[in-house]
Amino acid sequence: MEFPQQQKPAGDGKIVYPPGVKEITDKISNDEVVKRLKMVVKTYMDMDQDSEEEKQQYLGLALHLASEFFLRNPNKDVRLLVACCLADIFRIYAPEAPYTSHDKLKDIFLFITRQLKGLEDTKSPQFNRYFYLLENLAWVKSYNICFELEDCNEIFIQLFKTLFSVINNSHNQKVQMHMMDLMSSIIMEGDGVTQELLDTILINLIPAHKNLNKQAYDLAKTLLKRTVQTIETCIANFFNQVLVMGKSSVSDLSEHVFDLIQELFAIDPMLLTSVMPQLEFKLKSNDGEERLAVVRLLAKLFGAKDSELASQNRPLWQCFLGRFNDIHVPVRLECVKFASHCLMNHPDLAKDLTEYLKVRSHDPEEAIRHDVIVTIINAGKKDLNLVNDQLLGFVRERTLDKRWRVRKEAMMGLAQLYKKYCLHHEAGKESAQKISWIKDKLLHIYYQNSIDDKLLVEKIFAQYMVPHSLDTEEKMKCLYYLYSCLDTNAVKALNEMWKCQNMLRSLVKELLDLHKLPVSEANNTAMLGKLMSIAKNLPDAGKAQDFMKKFNQVLSEDEKLRIQLEMLISPTCSCKQAEICVREITRKLTFPKQPTNPFLEMVKFLLERIAPVHIDSEAISALVKLLNKSIEGTADDEEEGVTPDTAIRSGLELLKVLSFTHPTAFHSAETYESLLQCLKMEDDKVAEAAIQIFRNTGQKIETELQQIRSTLIPILHQKAKRGTPHQAKQAVHCIHAIFNNKEVQLAQIFEPLSRSLNADVPEQLITPLVSLGHISMLAPDQFASPMKSIVANFIVKDLLMNDRSVGNKNGKLWSADEEVSPEVLAKVQAIKLLVRWLLGMKNNQSKSANSTLRLLSAMLVSEGDLTEQKKISKSDMSRLRLAAGSAIMKLAQEPCYHEIITPEQFQLCGLVINDECYQVRQIFAQKLHLALVKLLLPLEYLAVFALCAKDPVKERRAHARQCLLKNISVRREYIKQNPLAQEKLVSLLPEYVVPFMIHLLAHDPDFTKPHEYEQLKDIKECLWFMLEVLMTKNENNSHAFLRKMVENIKQTKDAQCPEDAKANEKLYIVCDVALFVIANKSTACHLDCQKDPVLPSKFFLVQDKEFKNDKEYLTGEMRQMLLTGKPKPAPVLATVNKTLTVPGRRIIQKTTMAPDTTSNTSTNSSPLITANNKNSSTDSTESRAQENNENPVIKKEETKKDEPSQKLAADAGIEASPVRRRGRPTKAAAAAAAAALKEAGALPAGGGGGKGRKRASDTTTDSINVKMSKQSQQQSDEGTKRQIDLQR
Repeated sequence: MEFPQQQKPAGDGKIVYPPGVKEITDKISNDEVVKRLKMVVKTYMDMDQDSEEEKQQYLGLALHLASEFFLRNPNKDVRLLVACCLADIFRIYAPEAPYTSHDKLKDIFLFITRQLKGLEDTKSPQFNRYFYLLENLAWVKSYNICFELEDCNEIFIQLFKTLFSVINNSHNQKVQMHMMDLMSSIIMEGDGVTQELLDTILINLIPAHKNLNKQAYDLAKTLLKRTVQTIETCIANFFNQVLVMGKSSVSDLSEHVFDLIQELFAIDPMLLTSVMPQLEFKLKSNDGEERLAVVRLLAKLFGAKDSELASQNRPLWQCFLGRFNDIHVPVRLECVKFASHCLMNHPDLAKDLTEYLKVRSHDPEEAIRHDVIVTIINAGKKDLNLVNDQLLGFVRERTLDKRWRVRKEAMMGLAQLYKKYCLHHEAGKESAQKISWIKDKLLHIYYQNSIDDKLLVEKIFAQYMVPHSLDTEEKMKCLYYLYSCLDTNAVKALNEMWKCQNMLRSLVKELLDLHKLPVSEANNTAMLGKLMSIAKNLPDAGKAQDFMKKFNQVLSEDEKLRIQLEMLISPTCSCKQAEICVREITRKLTFPKQPTNPFLEMVKFLLERIAPVHIDSEAISALVKLLNKSIEGTADDEEEGVTPDTAIRSGLELLKVLSFTHPTAFHSAETYESLLQCLKMEDDKVAEAAIQIFRNTGQKIETELQQIRSTLIPILHQKAKRGTPHQAKQAVHCIHAIFNNKEVQLAQIFEPLSRSLNADVPEQLITPLVSLGHISMLAPDQFASPMKSIVANFIVKDLLMNDRSVGNKNGKLWSADEEVSPEVLAKVQAIKLLVRWLLGMKNNQSKSANSTLRLLSAMLVSEGDLTEQKKISKSDMSRLRLAAGSAIMKLAQEPCYHEIITPEQFQLCGLVINDECYQVRQIFAQKLHLALVKLLLPLEYLAVFALCAKDPVKERRAHARQCLLKNISVRREYIKQNPLAQEKLVSLLPEYVVPFMIHLLAHDPDFTKPHEYEQLKDIKECLWFMLEVLMTKNENNSHAFLRKMVENIKQTKDAQCPEDAKANEKLYIVCDVALFVIANKSTACHLDCQKDPVLPSKFFLVQDKEFKNDKEYLTGEMRQMLLTGKPKPAPVLATVNKTLTVPGRRIIQKTTMAPDTTSNTSTNSSPLITANNKNSSTDSTESRAQENNENPVIKKEETKKDEPSQKLAADAGIEASPVRRRGRPTKAAAAAAAAALKEAGALPAGGGGGKGRKRASDTTTDSINVKMSKQSQQQSDEGTKRQIDLQR
């Protein structure tokens, strides 16, 4: 565009001034110039565009005002007035300016722009003129004239910079509006925005500038919103240059691109329409730091409160989610932190985040797993509905994390949620129900071995589950209903917690008692032992020992501190007193100059564990009142989510547990009156618990509460005579514990019961037998003799040796308790009575123990049917076998009876763990474990667990292995903690179980053909089951010790039958297998062993020096087979589903794991892996259900198929062994039956015949046929694939 030709002024170039205005030249003063200019300004202000005559008249003046004199005038007022005139001139002469020179126009607009700086000071007298100038320019859009100038960008940049710099919080809305109009017209009506101009706008969005001038930020923000359609292309071009092409030199703002994107997105996402795909490109950058920066940016964009970016740009969202799996740890960490804001601000995205958080909750980086928990918990604390069950499940999993920091965060997070939603009910019952599992889960953690976990659970219980800061009534109500809602394992954990705290209190009390004794070496040693025991119950045992020694030193020097500590652990200490004591002790140990005091922290741990913060006399009284309300029906039971019956039963159980740990707190007439009411209730469990509470707490009833005594005695007598068996037991023990004239009281029960025994009415026999048994055990001097005649004439002759009723022939090996016949229940109690009677006497002078052991052995040999009249059912026989085995084990706990138990009787007892009935094996193993872990049973009984390798059910084998680990750990720890134990190593050191195991296996009834591979394989499995656990570590050269021990056994003879060559050969063969296993497990076993193992003379006869047994009983071929396994032909799968029916007892089969099932042992658990074909996997619960069905139900259409197999099995010549055993048929009998059936086609090859093979799964024939080719191929190749290097 060409500027129009400059108009000529009128009057031959003479400048015409408005009337009254004299000529303005440099000859006059500034004041005069200002005065005359004001009149000129007034004239131009009054003119409009239609005044053609005036426009022509004052054209010369307009040109004169643009001269250098005015544009460069040093006077501020002159410049302002000239600028106002020039702005009006542009308005009047619009659209054609009177100035034709580009340079002149540039000078004029730069001059005007400079004058706009005067807008900054709103209090200036000239501000209105500055405002007029701005308004005029904005209204006329005067700056649009500059579009035709080549260097207009310089003018615009200067204008934008000026406006952004002058705007401040004193400007009103009109000023901001005119600035906006002025700038937006330039952007929207121009051909584009240059990078330099864009920078002048964007620089105001950078955090540093934003904080300096908030008004400039708001102006830029509004400007961008108004011009979004025009400026978006320019913004896209800028980010494309920087992000994609990497041209950081295009702008000084290149290093702030991510800050700018965040701000632009907050202003209007439309500004970044073309930029977002570029971010997806940057997310895939090879530079980890660059990806981290983009992730940080996008986290803010996606997580912003009202952001819809995730829904509008799904590809970018999915790409961003992919960064949760980034290889760069900081990137994953940033993603996890983002998830918290996202869950809070965008609950709809929780589903997308859940799967990625699941993966990150298992991240190898501890910090990431930790932050996943923080993310979920923070969202949950804001609103529980923000986190779904899956997310809470991730936190639940992390409570068992390998890192303490992660576990702690997970546990504390769950505790906070529980307190907020379950305790305070901040979101209603529905939310409380959603996380009701938290209380159980937190308490389950008390089962963990780490002392840190236990301490944290105790802290959580005291602060979050039952806050000790509550008043007593609220606190006990909280505890009362919490206890009612806990699951069984959580209840056990809580009981264990109180038990541990009580035990620690006892240790501290014993330590304080030692301080009262004179100083001596023995006293110091005893103190050290107590300190070590206390330190084991505190975190970081090493430091704890040092700090406890220091604390003990402080105690010895500070009597007042000892008094405070004694008060704290006193049975009469109240919760309020406890707080005062803890505060005082802490104050005495605080050193102000020390910012951190680890010694004090350790002492605080101890004080927190021993201080009674929940339970005292007042608390017990409050619990009893709650119990009374539940009994009366006036409590809030239903509102708290429990039935009144559950509340009463749980309340009594709670009181019963507390009666063990806080017996003194119960001693009040009010409490005992309530308990007497419970004794009269119909609920047997309630009455039983009430009796036990009296037993634990009633030592002062006789002397201080006569009225309670007189009411209690008749009730206890009645329960001992006609109550349930459990009530009778507790009643007898209660009388023995709390009454001085217990002999008289027990006699009043004993005499009528002993006279009324009648085997013909077994229903009425069970309770009397329980009472009599416990009376004879508690008062043997008084009742041992009368019991002898009862045992001989009634228990054995009349009850045990007679079968009066015929059992249920349903073929089941086990039945529910309520289905067991009264006669069998009476017999079980009779066996227990025999044991209790003997345990009370604790001597064998009358040889009664020998007779009893022979009777129990006979019961095991006869499989529970002592009379062998075939009247008793299979399930009842199982009960009696269990009772007999348990009885022998119980007697073995008493040293005088252990000595007379013969090896044969020990073997019969041990073989119960291989019983055909699952429940018998399960219960016997639990009893065995409990007795061993308490060090009540001799070491030889630990060998019985080796037989569990033969158990057909995987979970039983896993349980047995855990029992072994625990028992061995307990024994090793006991030896470390007790110096005197060194003298009894033969009975304590776990390695000394090996001789007993070898002897037991040599006499296993299955071990009939010592040179057969299958039987040797079983022996090897049993040996490895034990040796694997024993040989985990080679402590004190134990591997060589084991080798030497086994070699020494080979130089002895079997003490059970020393002249039986076959028996000795079997013993030596087992020794060779053991040596083979040890040598393949450890290379260190061949080292020299200085210790000489001691062998039990009861089992092994040491020979003279001339006897030397260096024979190798395992052939090279057999060793190779034991090493690599014996390959077998593929089974005929077509017949795998045929029902197998064998006359006589069903052969139990050993289930093994499916290939995809996690083993209960480590992958290296056995160095001797055989190549047995294991055809199918059977679920353990299914196995348990099926293995106890003696006669499986056979469909009619299958009956004909089974007839040949039944006949063949009958003809196979399976004879009952002369000495009947524990229910499992001998291996030979099983093999014979299997062979016969296999020939008839009734048994599939490779399955169902003998122990060690798995039962075929109950799939259809069609599904088997579909997979036949694949399985056959796998089975044929299996033998070659499963060889293993033993030295690996």
